Amino acid sequence: MRIEGITIDDNKQLAVGLTEVFGIGNSRAKHILDDISVDYQTTAGDLTEAKDKSLRKKLEDYSLEGDLRRQKEGDIKRLKDIKSYRGIRHTKDLPVRGQNTQTNSRTNRPYKGFKTAGSGKRSVEKK
Repeated sequence: MRIEGITIDDNKQLAVGLTEVFGIGNSRAKHILDDISVDYQTTAGDLTEAKDKSLRKKLEDYSLEGDLRRQKEGDIKRLKDIKSYRGIRHTKDLPVRGQNTQTNSRTNRPYKGFKTAGSGKRSVEKK
């Protein structure tokens, strides 16, 4: 089954398989399945034609995948353009939501050549 360019495995339960689509999480997937009255444990391969059409029609109500990614990138670009605090943090690749940077956020700092916290001792060469 393909939805928005994403292939959902026919052996996966729909409640789990729908979460592979960007913009659909656990709660939204269950809400969608409740609306079209499909059991959560139903696999994508067991879906009937009528339920498949109703699922696709229901998914048209949401912005998913490419549209949502473009919207998200546009929002970040807007923050950068107006030079807001959050935009500057995005530009500098620093944490945006107020996290500490002195000890944490090792993977989200500009200088990627950091040393990890270790013993500080040199490894002894074997003879």
